Amino acid sequence: MPEARIPDYITVHLGDPDDTSAPNIRVPFIDYIKNVASSEIYPTWPESALRANIYAQVTYALNRIYTEWYRSRGYDFDITSSTRYDQKYIQDREIFEPISQLVDNLFNDYLVRQGFVQPLFAQYCNGTTSTCEGLSQWGTVDLAQDGLTPYEILQYYYGDDINIIFNAPTSQNLPSYRGLPLKLGSAGEDVRTLKRQLNRIGQNYPGLRPRLELTAFYDVPMEEAVRSFQRIFNLEEDGIVGKATWYKIKSIFNGVRGLAELDAEGLTEEDVSREFSVVLRPGSNGAEVRQIQYYLAVLAYFDDELPLLQLNGTYDAATEATVRAFQAQQGLTVDGIVGRDTWNAIIRNYEQTRNSIPADSLVNADEIYPGRVLTPGQTGRDVEVLQRFLIQAAQNVPEIPLIEASGVYDSATEAAIRTVQALEGLPQNGVTGALTWNAVVSLATDG
Repeated sequence: MPEARIPDYITVHLGDPDDTSAPNIRVPFIDYIKNVASSEIYPTWPESALRANIYAQVTYALNRIYTEWYRSRGYDFDITSSTRYDQKYIQDREIFEPISQLVDNLFNDYLVRQGFVQPLFAQYCNGTTSTCEGLSQWGTVDLAQDGLTPYEILQYYYGDDINIIFNAPTSQNLPSYRGLPLKLGSAGEDVRTLKRQLNRIGQNYPGLRPRLELTAFYDVPMEEAVRSFQRIFNLEEDGIVGKATWYKIKSIFNGVRGLAELDAEGLTEEDVSREFSVVLRPGSNGAEVRQIQYYLAVLAYFDDELPLLQLNGTYDAATEATVRAFQAQQGLTVDGIVGRDTWNAIIRNYEQTRNSIPADSLVNADEIYPGRVLTPGQTGRDVEVLQRFLIQAAQNVPEIPLIEASGVYDSATEAAIRTVQALEGLPQNGVTGALTWNAVVSLATDG
């Protein structure tokens, strides 16, 4: 859950949530706000009142999008047109020019509680036929006539501890589920996000396992926590976070944090911080770039259409050229940037390539990273293969401690991996990802 961005488009359900006969329409966010404002307030109101209401309307919509209030419940839209649930939207209605001009300047400004990052659940009502704990639309008129500024009006209804975020950036409105199931051996910022959410849910549901370490690796404790969550909430207990489990975790997390309530517990910058980028582009550097270079290098070895490249950790011209060639081959947007769709396609193709290496290939399939991170506590053939390479590496490099090929990622294996990482200048975390696997194999086969 990063800080909120203004979506380019919003999907509106033209009816109550469970009215399956009602259509969904996709409209530009700015046009949606103009429609809502023209449907709910009057252009003859004082400008301070109009501005305060538009701030509330923008913020309310962003809260629904940010929390994925409906999508986390299995719906395929962001918000409804029903005032029983959301804001009033009338398809093809006339837009008042004074309101349109104000929205042009205010559509990317929204409210937060001081110290928090999520858009406020800016509840409001008309203040005549309906009342609520939040803003009164007609009440804003009286306050504006008394000389209050828009910010003072908003403070009157939502409290003194609110801030206005100005000129928030716009972006494509993408679902938080990235399309690839997360499971034992997965890695990335989505894993860290899930661990944060499960840790917070565990405060309300003691049946979940103890607090998870906030690493980016889907390790054994993480799998146990997911299975426990699935058991508690009647999901298939497979330890894999597919779409259903992802959105159930998000829905329960939103509930325990009260993110769709006026007095939400709130999310701090620390809660949503990311240690690694989710997009790689020319100029990027570091382990993430080396990881994607490794995947692309393996693909290029088996595919003459892809240019070969070096694993140097710098998103240089050669890396961009290989990414562009891959994107063109896969029918993706050819922009040379590794975003969500390109990343998913690289992972899928890597797994398919690795699993289909013929027996008579010049490359030993075991030498190629199995496609999942190995962490302490894991068991199985991949662990045993890693241990056999470690034994060979120890024969070539005396600093590496000798271990047994037990098929269990035990403390001895972790210690040997940390030694390899120290020798090769990799992060010494005792976890075997693509770069560490490649280093182990290189040390084992270079003797």
